[in-house]
Amino acid sequence: MGLFVIIGASQGIGYSLAQQLIAQGNRVLNFSRHACDISGIENYTWDALGDYDQILQSIQEPVDGLAYCPGSINLKPFHRLTSSDFEFDFKINVLGAVRVIQALLPKLKLSGNASVVLFSTVAVQTGMGFHASIASSKGAIEGLTRSLAAELSAQKIRVNAIAPSLTQTPLAQNLLNSPEKIESGGKRHPLGRVGQAEDIANLAMFLLQPENSWITGQIIGVDGGIGSLRTV
Repeated sequence: MGLFVIIGASQGIGYSLAQQLIAQGNRVLNFSRHACDISGIENYTWDALGDYDQILQSIQEPVDGLAYCPGSINLKPFHRLTSSDFEFDFKINVLGAVRVIQALLPKLKLSGNASVVLFSTVAVQTGMGFHASIASSKGAIEGLTRSLAAELSAQKIRVNAIAPSLTQTPLAQNLLNSPEKIESGGKRHPLGRVGQAEDIANLAMFLLQPENSWITGQIIGVDGGIGSLRTV
């Protein structure tokens, strides 16, 4: 049993991950704008755009795992993107993660076998139109992942990132708000469907487990094959 912190467990991938961790008997703390309704979870208010970091620093026990799940989907033609768009995506995806990791780093070090899971996107390694802002910030997440993995390995802290493709979560509801859109999105992927929150959470769960202690610095795609395969 361990203590795990999920930033953004109130919905989507974070919610599915919290379910799995609690089912295993772990203690799970959710930091997000909205409370999570999973029985047994501990809820705290936190927002990537606000000043709530003191509550993270109040954790006294060793933290065995951290998953930073907030994200954004800001798809626009490049000429319509403003500097504010880029700044917003960077604050949510990168600076929020940096602040959380810095606040919890002393408690992650106390674990002796901690794991940090961040989230990128398939659009970083696979060029996709209209993704300039989100791919820029998630590209920074991939650089942060590798840099921290190297720096924190001596403290026995593993850092990995998951790079999903289109996943059916509240964050992507505008892209998947009809059966036609879901079908069309699925046809773009070699495996013939869009992702589900559980698909991504399953890998996050694997990476957080203490038995998987020889994996760090990796960017792992969970993308239905779209990032590396071209079907005929």
